[in-house]
Amino acid sequence: MTQVKKFWPILTGTHHYEKTLSTRNQGKGTFIDAPILAYLIETNNGRILFDVGCDYHKIKQAEQRKFYYENEAFPFGPPEMTEEQRLPNKLEILGLSPLDVDLVFCSHLHFDHAGGLCEFCHAEVHVHQSELQAAKQPADDAYFAEDFSMPLNWKIQTGEYDLIDGVRAIETPGHTAGHMSMLVELPKGAPILLAGDAADLTENLEQEIAPGLCWQDRDDLAIESIQKLKRLSRETGAALWPNHDMEFFKKHNVFPSFFE
Repeated sequence: MTQVKKFWPILTGTHHYEKTLSTRNQGKGTFIDAPILAYLIETNNGRILFDVGCDYHKIKQAEQRKFYYENEAFPFGPPEMTEEQRLPNKLEILGLSPLDVDLVFCSHLHFDHAGGLCEFCHAEVHVHQSELQAAKQPADDAYFAEDFSMPLNWKIQTGEYDLIDGVRAIETPGHTAGHMSMLVELPKGAPILLAGDAADLTENLEQEIAPGLCWQDRDDLAIESIQKLKRLSRETGAALWPNHDMEFFKKHNVFPSFFE
């Protein structure tokens, strides 16, 4: 029986960029506004946060913004993130603080998923071993070493596992070396399968298009992970959620209400 009680998708910012960053070799000249999301899962044994968004200071402080985002690696500039969208302020609306989060699960360590780790140094931080290795190289320009170089309570993982009854980590490499998705079994509704960046948009899933950025250009590995998620969705009856699809998010944005 699932130990999950409540589930919140949380908008932590947006990023305006060319669609080719989400759909490999497709969408040139088309620009999209992509939500940057975190997901809070309340269980009978504590709270889990799936991803933590960007580091607010790297966006808002002029010198840091220039260093991290105003360069050739970021032709579309930094994401947009307001003070109100910082996770501590979102948690406060729910009557919580960062200290009320027991476990942070990193789908991967790109800047828009791991930047907020600085707010959760007390929590267990779960990440795939291959992901941490790739991030430290770094394998691509979307890793900011400072996001994960502070002392953290790492719990390094090497495969699929249950974080708790009803919350399962799913290996979906391709976008990055150790990318992980998550299956969440709700107490009342259908399960939710969080693709993470294995699938940015609904069309990544429907048309089996790899993300724009693939680890070592392994778009074949990325497509295999998309197919794996679709199989798992069919087998479990889970709703499969893409991660950077604004239209999809708007239809599922219930904050501060929750799914159960």
